[in-house]
Amino acid sequence: MTQIGIVGTGAWGTTLGILLARTGHRTILWSRDKTRAMELAKARVNERSVPGVEFPDSMTVSDSLSESLDDSELVIVVVPSITIRENIRSIRDRLTPTTSILCATKGIEIDSGKRMSQVITEELHGFPPDQIGVLSGPNLALEIADGNVATATVAFPDHEIAENVQAMLSSEVFRVYRSADVVGIELGGALKNIIAIGAGFIDGAGLGANAKAAFVTRGLHEITRLGVAMGARPDTFAGLGGMGDLIATCYSNLSRNYRLGIGLASGRDLATVLKDLGQTAEGVPTTQAAVRLAQELGIEMPITDATHAVLFEGASPGDAIRELMGRTLQPEVRY
Repeated sequence: MTQIGIVGTGAWGTTLGILLARTGHRTILWSRDKTRAMELAKARVNERSVPGVEFPDSMTVSDSLSESLDDSELVIVVVPSITIRENIRSIRDRLTPTTSILCATKGIEIDSGKRMSQVITEELHGFPPDQIGVLSGPNLALEIADGNVATATVAFPDHEIAENVQAMLSSEVFRVYRSADVVGIELGGALKNIIAIGAGFIDGAGLGANAKAAFVTRGLHEITRLGVAMGARPDTFAGLGGMGDLIATCYSNLSRNYRLGIGLASGRDLATVLKDLGQTAEGVPTTQAAVRLAQELGIEMPITDATHAVLFEGASPGDAIRELMGRTLQPEVRY
């Protein structure tokens, strides 16, 4: 039985633990908070994030780094992007040179503009970068925890490691593909959250299916444009880590970022909506990072700019939509 350590006890981390334990692995969720770890270990269910889904027998929760990580062949990092540095600093002394690290956090660091795998590499001080990969795809946690079929993509620089992790994660209900495009898979998973907030604007304002289809399509265009400028392959964004993740996040009430957009469209302020959500909405800090990256790279991202205006500049969702519709007419694709 392979041991897999999971750093983080939120919805996605808990769901991955449940999924992999059902597959036959021993999974251990690590929490820095001893009280929270004891609470989850006793309850055998995470009612806060994955209500009603009991932990399999081979899944445990611990605040002990040695218990969680020392014998783990794979360590999956699933924490809010704004806390990833401190979490990696906490665990780095327990990692061995043979450990594979899979980052399932979907975000971009605000100040540096670095992807999560870059932050992990930087904090691990010489850890083999080929052993650091990413996971993304249309993965709504609660559906997967309920046993519904889903797919995802893992990306590692090393082909053999990608194959090993692909096999480790795959099951009858979770089909995993592999890629060598770490940049593309990672950026697709992060940037789609920005578009999902705007999709919530569209639905919250009752603008209809035509408007939403156009918005999501142009959003994918923006994601691809920035991704390619940062070194990703354009075809990656037509796959599970791009279009697939984007569709799921923009069209499901299970998506926190989509619900955030709906809440803002109702007239509530950002702080109130985030409090009501009670969970991290990665699209908020990612919007800040993406605007800065686009400016540095000279990439035009009007949807991202409009989302930023609503989140941080006092614009209303209605103002943002009118601004987008009033832009100068141009070709759909620029060559």
